[in-house]
Amino acid sequence: MTLKPHSDHIYIEALLTNNSRVLSKIYELFTPKIISYIKKNSGSADDAQDIIQETLVTIYHQAKEKNLVLTCPFDAYFFLLCKRKWLNELKKRGVNRVTILEDETSISDIEEQQVEETEIFEEQQQLFDTMFKKLGEKCQELLKTTFKIKSMEKVAELLGVTYGYARKKKSQCMGQLTKLVKNAKAFHQLKKY
Repeated sequence: MTLKPHSDHIYIEALLTNNSRVLSKIYELFTPKIISYIKKNSGSADDAQDIIQETLVTIYHQAKEKNLVLTCPFDAYFFLLCKRKWLNELKKRGVNRVTILEDETSISDIEEQQVEETEIFEEQQQLFDTMFKKLGEKCQELLKTTFKIKSMEKVAELLGVTYGYARKKKSQCMGQLTKLVKNAKAFHQLKKY
């Protein structure tokens, strides 16, 4: 069953294509509500901007890597993601006093599911990034290069190694990274989803 994109999917497309006209619409239409919410809940305008930026980056990465199809209104989806990210930030800071202002609209199952998928995607990305940093410098350099350049011949040439060595080393590094990810406690919690 293919999901039918919501008409607001244009905002996801705008993020992917860096359409400045539509991106400025996102800021104009959707951020005032988020800024207001965060300011009323122990935050500043700067905090709100950080949360908005982080959320847009997460949505962009999910759209690019997982072909995110928005099936609900962008407003509700974006607000809920920002709200949850802010509440998590407050938890990290040890702030317990939160004035929860309930959304004017009730959250549908579709919106809830879409937000959960994005949150899981973000947690997977964070786990990958954390484990990636645990690799040796040479492995990180080799893998970063292979993520950017698909041709192993070019990667080998760029790094000044033989093609055979680059392929073997890439395989070893990927194996190491996979093992690190699979042995992480967070991986087993994410597997439930």
